[in-house]
Amino acid sequence: MHMADALLSPEVGGIMTVVSAIATGYAVKKISVDGPDEKKIPMMGIMGAFVFAGQMINFTIPGTGSSGHIGGGILLAALLGPCPALIVLASVLLIQCLFFADGGLLAYGCNVFNMGVCASLAWQYIYRPIAQRGLNRKNIFIASVASVVAGLQLGAFFVVLETLLSGITELPFKSFLLLMQPIHLAIGLGEGIATAAVLCFVQSARPELLESVLQKTKVAGTVSMKRLVVTFLLLTVLVGGGLSLFASAYPDGLEWSMEGVAGTSELERGGAVHGTLSDVVKTTAFMPDYSFAGDEEGSSLGTATAGIVGSGVTLALAGGIGLALGVAGKRRRKTGENGQKPAAAH
Repeated sequence: MHMADALLSPEVGGIMTVVSAIATGYAVKKISVDGPDEKKIPMMGIMGAFVFAGQMINFTIPGTGSSGHIGGGILLAALLGPCPALIVLASVLLIQCLFFADGGLLAYGCNVFNMGVCASLAWQYIYRPIAQRGLNRKNIFIASVASVVAGLQLGAFFVVLETLLSGITELPFKSFLLLMQPIHLAIGLGEGIATAAVLCFVQSARPELLESVLQKTKVAGTVSMKRLVVTFLLLTVLVGGGLSLFASAYPDGLEWSMEGVAGTSELERGGAVHGTLSDVVKTTAFMPDYSFAGDEEGSSLGTATAGIVGSGVTLALAGGIGLALGVAGKRRRKTGENGQKPAAAH
């Protein structure tokens, strides 16, 4: 559901960039004030890399000629909490945009909102109430599917609304909506099942992680995350460097809907803003469309390399942000402790 710059006017793209910046800024401030969970800091980098790799695998939607991939918002929120999840997903989308030309700079704010903010809201109001009834496989499955479907439906609606407000006449609101919502319902069911499978695995391996997020507490210092971190690191390499080669060739839900309405999945949009931002991405994207530059066919080696390199860069960025927040949190607590006045004697 990555939007391209051509689907947006500069005004809508700019407003949504500000909205997403405010949401992400709030998430950073919230973590800084509360103090990050040190046990989850390594998981921010690892899960960012895992979601990057997972988004490279498009699965076919039977009978439609379309495909979908995980967004990862609910998975991240369930493992890290909604605020760290938003920061990690924003990191994933930034790497995809700048280095792989997936999405655009003008559309970046929309993509963060549609895939990140909407998922965080779905986790808060759907996943969490269901999972709090008891963290067992049944509740995890129901919560995952229900929240992923809701988050994708909300995100898909905002995609249509954003194109309407941008004056994209090639995509009439009603026709576009009637294709976007059903196809993302099907995609949501697939992602929901995949999300539930991963969370059930974590629940059996390290239930403390899921419980701490639901209860808004920190994981006890005696709990080791090493095995879980190593497992997801290996899965990331397997998915990004291997399974990505078997991704569906069908267009994703957004492209499929565009083709159904406009007859094409690639709209052209001129103007100074679009041209300038496009030039920036062309300069920074060293592997456009997840392949070597100039490789229009997209070789297997290029795809595997993009999966591994992209996951590694995402791990460094998301993990680095988590580490920086951890250091800032320690300094804040230390400053607070040193600044406390001694209690008056009675």
